[in-house]
Amino acid sequence: MKKLLLIIGIMTATNLFSKTPTFESDVFETSMGKLTITFIGHGSLMFEVNQTVIHVDPVSQFGNYSLLPQADLILITHDHYDHLDPAAIKKIAKSDTKIIIPSVCKKAVLEGFVMQNGASTTFNNISIEAVPAYNIKHKNDKGEFFHPKGMGNGYVLTFGNFKVYVAGDTENIPEMKSLKNIDVAFLPMNLPFTMTPEMVADAARSFKPKILYPYHYGNTDPNQLVKLLKNEPNIEVRIRKLR
Repeated sequence: MKKLLLIIGIMTATNLFSKTPTFESDVFETSMGKLTITFIGHGSLMFEVNQTVIHVDPVSQFGNYSLLPQADLILITHDHYDHLDPAAIKKIAKSDTKIIIPSVCKKAVLEGFVMQNGASTTFNNISIEAVPAYNIKHKNDKGEFFHPKGMGNGYVLTFGNFKVYVAGDTENIPEMKSLKNIDVAFLPMNLPFTMTPEMVADAARSFKPKILYPYHYGNTDPNQLVKLLKNEPNIEVRIRKLR
């Protein structure tokens, strides 16, 4: 098992001197250098490695993006309002920022680079794979899946010898079972849109990430997941403030 170095920073809501908002962050050692993962809120995350800043699903409701580091890369999972926020993108995008989107987001993000399920690319020596994200059980009042197959992306990011899986809005779909050597996974857990704790536990057991962060968990108690996976010694569940 790869040795992981964790530095947990739990800080106050605002640095009074810099006016820069601060959030919980975990830091991991990778062969590319230290990877800092910052938990903005809900499905919004920020990764930093080797002076490369990556924002995932930036949404103004969960962070003041005018005060956060500007992005070299932005990843958007799908077009729902709590994941796609053009105003937040505008605040952190530079002239050379690459924005990766599924095709369903193209009308809202004209400058976006479209990646469909199964596509892969690299950015600053970081490998990026777009993987499926969809519902297999939960539907809206019209009988339609909240997240139809083929519309949204999850992303697997490879930082040298270290893999991070950001699932997007999905359920415990069969494609998860093909994932290999995931060091850190973010799996969504809120009804009726994504997974129950039991579904997240099933997904985790299928590909066995070393560290599992429930995210996008709304009013669901994430400690339920801790209990469900207590007999899985090789999966560490970490709860961070993402409401």
